[in-house]
Amino acid sequence: MGDDKTQWKAWDATELIKAGHQHSASILIDQGLADDFFKTQLLTDDFQQACDAAGQDVTIRYQDGYDHSYYFISSFIQDHI
Repeated sequence: MGDDKTQWKAWDATELIKAGHQHSASILIDQGLADDFFKTQLLTDDFQQACDAAGQDVTIRYQDGYDHSYYFISSFIQDHI
């Protein structure tokens, strides 16, 4: 997305919520706790805090033993459809 990190905000879910782009529907997130990207890149806690501050309804379900794989997605996708 380029070297200008300020431009990245247009694609960052946390920054979009902070900027007032809330949705009337509740957001559902399943997060695998064994995901290699969980603590360094996904920053789910930051998203939760942004939603709380903005009044955006969000449910985040942390799934022990799951990573970022197809198996993880296939295990919980039905709840998201």
